[in-house]
Amino acid sequence: MRTIKVNALPSALADDTVRRRLADRRPAVFLDYDGVLTPIVDRPEDAVLSDEMRATVRELAERCPVCIITGRDRAVVQQLMGVDDLVVAGSHGFDIWTPQQGSVSSDRIDAHAPLIATVTERLRAAVGELPGVQVEPKRASVAVHYRLAAPTDGQRVGETVRSLLEEFGDELALTPGKMVYELKPNIDWHKGKAVLHLIDALGLGGAEVVPLYLGDDITDEDAFRALQEHGAGIGIFVGAPDDPEVADRDTAAQFLLTSVAEVQRFLTDLAR
Repeated sequence: MRTIKVNALPSALADDTVRRRLADRRPAVFLDYDGVLTPIVDRPEDAVLSDEMRATVRELAERCPVCIITGRDRAVVQQLMGVDDLVVAGSHGFDIWTPQQGSVSSDRIDAHAPLIATVTERLRAAVGELPGVQVEPKRASVAVHYRLAAPTDGQRVGETVRSLLEEFGDELALTPGKMVYELKPNIDWHKGKAVLHLIDALGLGGAEVVPLYLGDDITDEDAFRALQEHGAGIGIFVGAPDDPEVADRDTAAQFLLTSVAEVQRFLTDLAR
């Protein structure tokens, strides 16, 4: 698997490789939400899609397939976007919904609902009252955010998460993120597998289609790797190359967009 440092990636806007690979072919665009379509914010509920970005996404969706692949709960991200007619894979790909078929993953989610309910209540009891800590239940997982918490409370959140992982053993898995821990059922499914599933289910596997995935977080690496394995796909990392949190990170992406503003420029170009 080929990897490169984030700060060594070529620009998806300045480098014409993406345009050449799309010549006479059709893009299929897979988008993370937070950090890609909206900036990262202190409070998850404040990440509302801007009118300008919404118009850009709608215009692009008229030209080619557009799918949202997010760690957010699927219904929540649809509400934040103000868009309900795109394919959405929520909870890191666990909760897949299409406008034509509705939910296509309910069986997988329902099988693990008791586990997630138990873990959610344990988190609420242990750290839910700490200032700046937010427990976010989802259909297929539960996240605990600590961006606004004091460092000592953030440490307590981490200790609680580690304790739950030890207690539930092979039943539970941790998905790390930016100032958030997410606990989900320990099954072999992630954003990359969701992307490959959708490529197959939506008939996007032909030579005339080039899948693109735009993401900014560690969980998006699964999708970047999946597109490398797919062969014809393009992974685009979104983030500032001078950000100390990501600059020296290894990524399986091939190109870089430095901000949400650059994402909008890139998507606007694709829609033309």
